[in-house]
Amino acid sequence: MKFYGREKQRKQIHKMIASDDQMVALIYGRRRIGKSELIKQCLRESEVRSIYYECKQTTEKNNVDSLAEIISETFDYPKPAFESMEEVLKFLFVKSRQEKMILVLDEYPYIREAIKGLDSILQVLADENRDTSGMKLIICGSYVDTMKELLSRQNPLYGRVDLTIELKPMDYYESAFFYENFSEEDKVRLYSVFGGIPYYNRLIDGNRTVRENVIELIASPGARLENEVSMYLSSEISKITNANEVFEALAKGFCKYKDIYDQSHVSSGPTLVDVLDKLMRMEVVRKEAPINDEDNRRKAGYYISDNLSLFYYKYIFRNASRMGVMDPEVFYDKYIEEDFETRHVPRVFEDIGRQYLIRMNLAGKTEAPFEKIGKFYYDDPVHKKNGEFDIVTKDENGYIFYEAKFRKEPLTEQMIEREIEQIRESGLASYRYGFISRSGFLCEERPELILIDLQELYA
Repeated sequence: MKFYGREKQRKQIHKMIASDDQMVALIYGRRRIGKSELIKQCLRESEVRSIYYECKQTTEKNNVDSLAEIISETFDYPKPAFESMEEVLKFLFVKSRQEKMILVLDEYPYIREAIKGLDSILQVLADENRDTSGMKLIICGSYVDTMKELLSRQNPLYGRVDLTIELKPMDYYESAFFYENFSEEDKVRLYSVFGGIPYYNRLIDGNRTVRENVIELIASPGARLENEVSMYLSSEISKITNANEVFEALAKGFCKYKDIYDQSHVSSGPTLVDVLDKLMRMEVVRKEAPINDEDNRRKAGYYISDNLSLFYYKYIFRNASRMGVMDPEVFYDKYIEEDFETRHVPRVFEDIGRQYLIRMNLAGKTEAPFEKIGKFYYDDPVHKKNGEFDIVTKDENGYIFYEAKFRKEPLTEQMIEREIEQIRESGLASYRYGFISRSGFLCEERPELILIDLQELYA
């Protein structure tokens, strides 16, 4: 199966492997994010002898026996008899004095739970062999809180980790590699459902339409991803009812703390704070304050950042009983199609526009590099209204406003002028105006305008 993206992380891992020194790497991120595949791809691309071990939620003895079998196969000699994981690891560290070696402990939290003091064992071995070993130890895991704990000052491994990679979801551009034969419009639609999680995107069938893929993978009884979101949440959150309540409120568009509390029926304020904090640590929800008032807690909002979770709670969760008794295509047409095309996809298109601007900024392709990007809060006392603009950047020259439109029709001069007039009335001192359009433009180019069409996003 072809491997897509993650170029930066692959270079980091290969640089570590190429070093003659002993190195310890920590790679973590949420489930399905592609950690194991990234590591396996780097092992395939390297000529250094490697041992890849996926830790089990079993006893120490079971893990020791399983790892001993892999060692036997790797070095082509009879299975060694080890009594403990400490013996296994010590053997490998000593072996790495003779030749450079890669040892991967995937799903490390499982074995850490079974063997008390394992962090200390690794710390001692790393310290004892640092000047003589060619070991490249890669510790990988999905429980983000546990993995971050390994980096804390209180942990024995503090100061021993040479490379840390927190793997994030792919952006819209890298995600599109998984479905490159679709049109640009359909790439936006697919990203709005499956987001940047490689596991989900690998399931997309290039011979089916967007509609057929959505029905097949999530919008039908027994679909491959029908229970993916709830299973992921259940594995991390003990009281799933509270999380469901919060997600439903967020999916309906309620983003302020007070509104979420009123809509979600969560038992108390502290409970809501705990749920939101956990969802943010799981990186399925983000907290965002306007860039012109970042310290104002009342203006901060909470948003579902995982597209599959957003789609699930918007269309599947609340209609699960209906979906169970309806033909999948009829269900899609009745409860998904119109809102998906007119509201859901255009909203995600705004996020794609923001990601595009960040990509360009990181690549040094913006005329003036911006230092901030996000929402801009405005208060218009003359017209007695307030609100937010979703995409605004701030650079050394001031603010640039952007509007992303997923419309069938091109943006005309009149449409653009109406948007600019609204911006001026809000009091936002924007020195340029950017527009990102699905269907192009019917207007004259002007120095104060930045016009970006759909094809440019995927160029």
